[in-house]
Amino acid sequence: MAFQGRLRLAALALALAALGGVAQAAEPDKAVTDKPQADTAQSEKPLGVVELFTSQGCSSCPPADEFFAELAGKDDIIALAYHVNYWDYLGWQDTLSTKENTERQYDYMRAFGSRSVYTPQAVINGRSHVNGASRKDVDGALARMDRIGEGMRVGIKVSRTSDRVMIDAGDAGNGPADAHVVIVYFDPPHMVKIGQGENSGRSLTYWNAVSDIQTAGMWHGKAQRYELPMSEIAKKGGCAVLLQSVGKDGMPGPILGAAFIRKPDRL
Repeated sequence: MAFQGRLRLAALALALAALGGVAQAAEPDKAVTDKPQADTAQSEKPLGVVELFTSQGCSSCPPADEFFAELAGKDDIIALAYHVNYWDYLGWQDTLSTKENTERQYDYMRAFGSRSVYTPQAVINGRSHVNGASRKDVDGALARMDRIGEGMRVGIKVSRTSDRVMIDAGDAGNGPADAHVVIVYFDPPHMVKIGQGENSGRSLTYWNAVSDIQTAGMWHGKAQRYELPMSEIAKKGGCAVLLQSVGKDGMPGPILGAAFIRKPDRL
């Protein structure tokens, strides 16, 4: 009886070990399914954010659009193009312009204390503006702000599962305490043949043309997570998140952190 009992115990132990092996083999599959996957295409702290205000109807804009295409191809720069509509009266209605894009430029005008808007205008890190066609001015502003601590001060990490996107904004330390979490959707790069106006007859490729801007929440200086449905992100061509301070008058202020959520790079 004792020998048979030992045999039964040994068989039970082998069975449990086999079950344990099955469980261990299945666990990695579960981890792959449920664990958030980091978006390795984006940098936690990019060099800076370049927001180009441009128009298909502006004869001065094509050189800026071409330079912007180079910026859009870099992983360490969040490059966003806002097509405005106030040049449409020249004979060509910009196919990518929106009222919201134009309003954002006017908000920057008021924030900077300027008296007018212009194209091509490049706003750097939400702090200052330069001629968007001037490589020297844009590169110089990015380098200067990074050097004096006016670059991206707050790290942002993006991860995802099958049904949601997680945005983790870091801690500001002794820095600014409040900002908006702004989600900026943009189109994949595509070519537009311009039929009338100052650029009539030209076929130009436009990158990262902003199609929608939404505020997803508030950040109060401490590390915090924000979630977005993956289904909403999947509807758009591309997407970026900006951690942008806002003045008491509601005008946009310095951008403290930024990252790509989804970055299409196809024509």
